[in-house]
Amino acid sequence: MLVVRPLEIEEVEVAAERLPLNRLAQPGGEYLVAWDGSEPVGHAHLDWRLDPPELQDVFVREPLRRRGIGSALCAAAERHVAKRGGRRIGLEVSEEDPAARALYEKVGYHQTDDPPRRVRGTIELRCGPIDVDETLVRFDKPL
Repeated sequence: MLVVRPLEIEEVEVAAERLPLNRLAQPGGEYLVAWDGSEPVGHAHLDWRLDPPELQDVFVREPLRRRGIGSALCAAAERHVAKRGGRRIGLEVSEEDPAARALYEKVGYHQTDDPPRRVRGTIELRCGPIDVDETLVRFDKPL
């Protein structure tokens, strides 16, 4: 049975063996992890520093995709934000990622009127530096 919950400190080592927790050290953030029994199968990151809080880094292990885990992670993130008094949740997604866009639209996110944002350069994540060159579009959802 799939359970999504905040990542506890004692679970980090097990989760990090199976999942790319690239934002683990990011201040003001929190991971929600989907567990199938004792097996971590996906994650979503919430950035609480932003207004509204932002859903980031939704990931499901490759062989388990298209089984509802991404939708479950989104729903858990939304409940988590609402529980803390949030009335909206936002996210940015690459224009060139139709699968991610389809997931977010399926679970009720709508593209905002904000202009697309070009991101270029090197970003430092837990896994090391990553070169990016993409255009992000903003989505949000009322809770």
